[in-house]
Amino acid sequence: MEGKLENLKRMLNPRHLVLIGGKNIIQKGIQNCKKIGFQGEIYAVNKTEVEIEGVRCCKNIHELPRVPDAAFIAIRADRAVEAIKELRTMGTFGCVCYAAGFSEVGNNQLHKDLIEAAGDMALIGPNCYGVINYLDQVPLWADRFGSEPTDKGVAIISQSGNLSFNITMNGRSLPLAYALSIGNQAVLDIADYIMAMCDDPRVTAIGLHIEGLGNMEKFIQAAKTALEKGIPIVAYKTGVSEIGSQLTMSHTSSLAGADDLYQALFKRLNICRVDSLSAFLETLKLFSVAGSIEGRNVGVLTVSGGESAITADEAAKKGFSLPDLTAKQREELKSQLTKFEHVSNPLDYNMSIWGDEEKLVDCFTSFMQGQFHTTLLIFDYLDNEYRDMESWEAVVNAYIQVHKQTRTQALVISVLPEGMPSHFREKFISNGITPLQGMTDAFTAIHAVTVYNERRRNNSPVPSNLLLSKDRPQEIEAIVLDEWQGKQVLLSYGVKIPYGKMVSIEDEQLIDEEMAGPFVAKGVSAKVAHKTDIGAVKLKLQTEEEVRQALLDIHKNLADQMDVNDIRFLVEEMIPNAVAELNIGIKRDDQFGLALVISMGGILVNLVNDSVPVLLPASREEILEALYSLKGIKLITGFRGSPKGDIEAVVKAAESVAAYAEANRNNILEMEINPLLVLPEGQGAVAVDAFIRTVADPVKTEEPSVQKIMPY
Repeated sequence: MEGKLENLKRMLNPRHLVLIGGKNIIQKGIQNCKKIGFQGEIYAVNKTEVEIEGVRCCKNIHELPRVPDAAFIAIRADRAVEAIKELRTMGTFGCVCYAAGFSEVGNNQLHKDLIEAAGDMALIGPNCYGVINYLDQVPLWADRFGSEPTDKGVAIISQSGNLSFNITMNGRSLPLAYALSIGNQAVLDIADYIMAMCDDPRVTAIGLHIEGLGNMEKFIQAAKTALEKGIPIVAYKTGVSEIGSQLTMSHTSSLAGADDLYQALFKRLNICRVDSLSAFLETLKLFSVAGSIEGRNVGVLTVSGGESAITADEAAKKGFSLPDLTAKQREELKSQLTKFEHVSNPLDYNMSIWGDEEKLVDCFTSFMQGQFHTTLLIFDYLDNEYRDMESWEAVVNAYIQVHKQTRTQALVISVLPEGMPSHFREKFISNGITPLQGMTDAFTAIHAVTVYNERRRNNSPVPSNLLLSKDRPQEIEAIVLDEWQGKQVLLSYGVKIPYGKMVSIEDEQLIDEEMAGPFVAKGVSAKVAHKTDIGAVKLKLQTEEEVRQALLDIHKNLADQMDVNDIRFLVEEMIPNAVAELNIGIKRDDQFGLALVISMGGILVNLVNDSVPVLLPASREEILEALYSLKGIKLITGFRGSPKGDIEAVVKAAESVAAYAEANRNNILEMEINPLLVLPEGQGAVAVDAFIRTVADPVKTEEPSVQKIMPY
């Protein structure tokens, strides 16, 4: 028996298949084979029927005339396990297990029995609709389905059976190569299906409906294979929720949820993520027909001022430009149109030449020779009875003709999804023009394809692993480093900290001669995560007396809340002239491992949801991209004439935190610098507070020491 992946590829294009189940299931399965044009042999196993739809029924598997390459099994779960074992022993390459009743209902033993019975056989499911191979006309599917056979197209891999069914029924002319409903993934997981699709050169793109992922590193390898082969992946992630429920004390761990980590994973792998099923289908269609969008300059043709405004707004939201027309274009278009049309981009060519194919060709030719990467034609036909189509046909014919003559990239967008009848969709597609349905979804698709191609051209290497620990750290063994201890750890990894020292109220000298005010005084304890909230921080202190009084006040504030024996005191220089505050930390997740989280810091971490996680290990480019994607980046790049922050120092601080996390991957639970003060360009970035929760103490702190950092 060959490996599971090779068996999967062979079962997807079988020479003969068997349907095992009740009369209705078998009947529908045979009808589906005839409908799609399956050319192989069809067998059936049913104990009571002699013949179904012209196919002789065998009483059991051993009566089959030959060993089938593939099987569709729709019998009770325990009987399905027995049948799968028999088929595997005979040499069947793979099967669809339609039955439910395994781990999804808590029947874990039967689930294990199923895996054992399958062995190296490719088993799809259980609890799934099955698969349809539109390329080779093979339906291992026992329900209705839509879409037609094709010679190339998109592979849909879905964890939802009904969603797979609905996608096959789409009215968007999306060319489907495969529809795979993968169910519980007992034997094969989503990465296996991606790998199989990558080995079929007829697959133009892969669409993933994901509820959750199991083996992350296996998924990464499969997605990397698709990226290397130039097969785009579009993901529609549903069922967003936190993975795990670990105790968190830092802002960092609460800032980045499971969905944020999925987003970080998709970005790393250049997977296009969309947030609706309609955008999912439109993006796949654009990949399948157009293939790529090479730039962000677009020209827009409309017959309505309202459509022009909507298009301009959507383009701006997605980062596309509408270049001005050249003087030559303006002159030509003014001579072709009446004085009532405003010659611009978008061009509202209005009704003066509507229905006149010759004049439309002249107009479109002048316009499409502009400085555009892509031209968009806004086009709707909303008459369900298909009356008076001649004038719309003239627009379609003219656009196709000019597209071919100018050899420019051309797309068509209907304002409403229902405004693009199949007659026009098919005509556009056959001439290399992608018809996109619905303005918002269309620009989502255009943006996704553009970003995919931009990132692919960057050709940055993709890390093939995640920063996972060997064993999950035990929370019961966790300790928290106080601020002083945490800062010593950061300093040892190259992060700058303020000049300061640990003191007690009884000390005669609280401020060293080398220390320059103003000062900050803090109560330090491993039991205090957020000191400001409980009165453990005093700022802008100028003299020894003010510092001493501050320590007394902090002691009093904390005496009612905790054991005073747990309190130590830190006196530091305050850091002047900060441009902005950031939060840089580490979050642990059971599936994704360790992630670096960058967000706006200080009080903004509570007020503004502005954080970006980067999975570890992280490249310098990923850290920079995360930093520049923050809403608050303007504060660092020179907001309203303020100094530009030291971005290089921020990146180095983030790299240092990541290095600490990598060295302590088996111990660290969470950490954060909040805030990291970003100083003007060339002056650095300073960690003025630190929190680390770990299962082992990585730093010796018997005797507090003074640490100096320069320059400020």
